[in-house]
Amino acid sequence: MRLITIVTCLFLALAGPLALASEPKAEVAEDKAQVLEHKAAVQPDAPPAPKGKAITQTEVQAVDPAGQAALDDAITCMARSIYWESKGGQARDMEAVASVVMNRLGHEGFPDTVCGMVKQGSETGNCQFSWWCDGRSDSVLEETRYAIAKEIARKALNRQLEDRTQGALYFHDRNVKPDWARAYVKTTETGDFLFYKPRNGTAR
Repeated sequence: MRLITIVTCLFLALAGPLALASEPKAEVAEDKAQVLEHKAAVQPDAPPAPKGKAITQTEVQAVDPAGQAALDDAITCMARSIYWESKGGQARDMEAVASVVMNRLGHEGFPDTVCGMVKQGSETGNCQFSWWCDGRSDSVLEETRYAIAKEIARKALNRQLEDRTQGALYFHDRNVKPDWARAYVKTTETGDFLFYKPRNGTAR
């Protein structure tokens, strides 16, 4: 009995710091992301984040580990958008979705936060991102794909992601032909999506 008690105490002594250690990583990542999204909004052409201010791989994976957290921080909102919009696609598709989100930050007509952008239009039922208004659960179903989405979100917020969309602000699945697309200029396409930007630079 005494041995069990000693082992239990040792486990608790070691497990406590380990559990606490993961929490600060998530908090650090969220704090960094908030600074980076603000910088992107006020300085769209900002260079990549310096090493000390960039979100690390271990930090980003500590955020929303189960994929069930509320959407109230830039990493979670960005990662869920990437996941739900393109979780079945290739990395190129996922990265392009992330680029559209970053391109909208600071652009007239869009909110200046990632979460505000993801939820934009929900009050009128005309959502910018359909997954947010489809009435289904937004919890993650595939852990591995979500980890990939979070890594892409990290690179996007760090400004380490090449914008293959050529400045696009809009996109749609290649299997649909929305009427709104005729009002914009197509910039590029990936395996799953077609990307567009306004003809005169003004978002609608």
